[in-house]
Amino acid sequence: MFAIITSKELSHRINHSFEKGAVFMKFKLRNGVEIPAIGLGTWKVPNDREVVDAVATALEIGYRHIDTAAAYGNEEGVGKGIRLSGIPREEIFVTTKLWNTDQGYESTEKAFYASLERLGLDYVDLYLIHWPKPLSAESWRKMEELYEAGKIRAIGVSNFHQHHLEDLFKTCKIKPMVNQIELHPRLQQNKLKEYCDQQGIVVTAWSPFMQGQVFQIEELKQLSQKIGKPISAIVSRWLIQRGIVSIPKSVKPERIRENFSVFDFELSPEDMALIASLDRNYRTGADPDNFNF
Repeated sequence: MFAIITSKELSHRINHSFEKGAVFMKFKLRNGVEIPAIGLGTWKVPNDREVVDAVATALEIGYRHIDTAAAYGNEEGVGKGIRLSGIPREEIFVTTKLWNTDQGYESTEKAFYASLERLGLDYVDLYLIHWPKPLSAESWRKMEELYEAGKIRAIGVSNFHQHHLEDLFKTCKIKPMVNQIELHPRLQQNKLKEYCDQQGIVVTAWSPFMQGQVFQIEELKQLSQKIGKPISAIVSRWLIQRGIVSIPKSVKPERIRENFSVFDFELSPEDMALIASLDRNYRTGADPDNFNF
């Protein structure tokens, strides 16, 4: 059975036992747009046959959410993979991002249409400010206009702490619908997640596997043996049960398939508590307050 939950429903749903067999495939954003709960990340995947095949393979397996960015340099290949898959465009949720050097009111519009051209698409489903910068308010103003013009189905941010969001709220007409942040068992960001829930912002986790380090956590190895599921599936399932979108990255077909095997089991309250105990406030990437690129 498939179900869709909203941010307002999350705190209730995740604190109670799930209906047996329930599968939460999508979350509903504030404007009613549905974002698939798991997607394919493409960070550091070259803009060649590798990204084309990874995207096409993921879509064939059942993914309907592809995450890229101007800074990844592979939007062209992502677009080719989408077309190669043969999946109707309206069934695929495509996310891309505005890079730091393109921020600003006029430059945001130019950068957005350049991304559209590289992707070969008429619109994107989600457009994000990649990192908070002094020009983010001006960038957001242009993104609001592009959203209202129907070129973007949803707008959001990435790597925003609470104080970055609060600064944006001072001038924005439309609040971000998504905040994509580094989030995994060693960096759970509970206070920021709670704040986003309160604001109706859906959280997406980038680097959910800690750039591979998650597979070395002994408690997760033991949980994998107990449940009979790979650590990758357990981590994404943990995220989904918390109302967080997971975008694991892989280019290997067997790993892409394994990462998607999250909807035929659920984690018990004890399993969830075990993973909650693993938080160490440990980052594999930059702290947004100290990212100067």
